[in-house]
Amino acid sequence: MDLKLKDKVTVITGPAKGMGRAVTLAFAQEGARLVLAGRDVAAIEPVAAEARALGVAAIVVPCNLTDSAQTQALARTALAEFGRIDVLVNVAGGSGPIGKTGWETTPEEFDEIVDLNMKGCFNTMRAVLPAMVDQAGGKVVNVGGTFGMRGRAGRMAYSASKWGLRGITKSFALEAGPYNVNVNCVAPGMVDGPRFREKVCANMAEKLGITLEEAMQRHAADYALRRVTLDDDVANACLFLASDVSRQITGADLAVDGGWASL
Repeated sequence: MDLKLKDKVTVITGPAKGMGRAVTLAFAQEGARLVLAGRDVAAIEPVAAEARALGVAAIVVPCNLTDSAQTQALARTALAEFGRIDVLVNVAGGSGPIGKTGWETTPEEFDEIVDLNMKGCFNTMRAVLPAMVDQAGGKVVNVGGTFGMRGRAGRMAYSASKWGLRGITKSFALEAGPYNVNVNCVAPGMVDGPRFREKVCANMAEKLGITLEEAMQRHAADYALRRVTLDDDVANACLFLASDVSRQITGADLAVDGGWASL
């Protein structure tokens, strides 16, 4: 199926690794023109090079997403380079403290993850939506998480940030809908990769006195499909919500978790 994303100007945050890299290359394979944003430009450049090798235009813009002025500059750069902004995919985010109860979590830890996971997305949406409204069309895809749909013990701060992102998404969807702009949220479950293995599984293994592999199997056993989500699963969901195939979907939470949050 042709998703008709060729030449669509797509701003992607957090494109350097993991889900962000997978999302970037998925859009590049569809022929989208890319604006890749994040603080670590050196880490983003190799991904941009991979995208360009697929025959698409890709620029890298340094941006601290929690800084409103920098996200406004990001939007201006995208418009100056390509003349429009068709898609925004907010992948950038953090995990926050792992294995801490709410009362063990410090105010500083709470503020840091909420600032990144909520305010970062708010800033980028606030920056690009005027252009989408003016051109009477656009797609915003926020990458949330299933812990923002069911909650999770030991992940209070992260869960709070992703619950908040859902509210931001739904409110923007209602406000932008009359201008033909769709705003949705992809909610991955545990996604296999270094952060999952080295932080989440390692924390469980240490607490329960089990091996890393056993910890991974315990996580997979929570899901109906008995497998952990992959980066490409998230990327494919983002492609779907960014395309016209999903033209009548807005304000939605699309769980990509093998059957955990919604079952």
